[in-house]
Amino acid sequence: MAGGRTGDMARNDAHGNRRRSGRATIEDVAAAAGVSVATVSRALRGLPNVALSTREKVREIADELSYRADPAASRLATGRSRAIGVAVPVLNSWYFSNVVAGAEAVCTDAGYDLVVLGVTSAEHRDRLLRDTDGIHRRIDGLILVDVLYPDDDLRSFAARELPTVMVGPKSAAVPSVGIDDVEVGRIATMHLVELGHTRIAVIEGQAEDPFDFVVPHRRFEGYADVLADAGMSIDPDLRASGNFSITGGHEAVSALLQLDEPPTAVFAMSDEMAFGALQAAFEHGVAVPDELSVIGVDDHEFATVVGLTTVHQDVADHGAHAARMLLARLDGTEHAARRVDAPVRLVDRRTTAPTPRS
Repeated sequence: MAGGRTGDMARNDAHGNRRRSGRATIEDVAAAAGVSVATVSRALRGLPNVALSTREKVREIADELSYRADPAASRLATGRSRAIGVAVPVLNSWYFSNVVAGAEAVCTDAGYDLVVLGVTSAEHRDRLLRDTDGIHRRIDGLILVDVLYPDDDLRSFAARELPTVMVGPKSAAVPSVGIDDVEVGRIATMHLVELGHTRIAVIEGQAEDPFDFVVPHRRFEGYADVLADAGMSIDPDLRASGNFSITGGHEAVSALLQLDEPPTAVFAMSDEMAFGALQAAFEHGVAVPDELSVIGVDDHEFATVVGLTTVHQDVADHGAHAARMLLARLDGTEHAARRVDAPVRLVDRRTTAPTPRS
């Protein structure tokens, strides 16, 4: 996250972390506790799905930093709604729900409500653009999560005084935060190549994608680059659609295992598809990782439980960072359409191993 403003003094807290003097933010607490802002928000509000030890640690650090959510922190001029909209194409997805959770934590900390807008079709996307004036009466700013518009359309949001930030793809028109998805594809595929695999299947997104998501195309680009560098060609039989779901991953790997030459490794473009792949391997009597290596993307909470090798990204922090960028635009301290690429890294667990010997 961005550092303190020029002239702020910093000091060490009880955990040795450097933070700004003055009022602590929810991100200060998250950094000191080593958790996401969404986890801090859930812990302090007594919501479920937070371990007792984590909840106690967060509360202890919040007390040490004298952190308190301030509902009036970002009061604007009369007539503002003090609400932020976040538009998502899928409402029941782990990825999108965690982005929303991260944004909600920061907005709540700043005294804003969060309004979730379902943009589940091209028609909904067009309607959101046409009805900017109506939306503006409900929200002060907009976060678009993998909801794509041409740059001219994005500039039209700003022209109608609706500050906008994107999570996912890059834009020359508005600020954005995301990851290098080509690098994600490279990291996952290179890991499998270095283990000696040459029959590497890839489970992608939807076969027919009305939104034409950039993410699967860019991750496939990284996959293809590594295969080319290793002198391997792309086998169309080893490409399958998984719809970014557990069911889709299960169906994809079930079909791949029926091939005359099945893969020895699978790169699933999300952990949820990887979970389905593991289920399919178990049902077909294929041992993971002895006979089939599986790698995913995200580092879903359940990935630790099943020992899934994956490419980690801090999804909730993407939403939190986007909310910070949007709030900065609302208070006039940020104007540039800058891009923030969040880090990714390989997490090597139990579902990948060297290729089986003949």
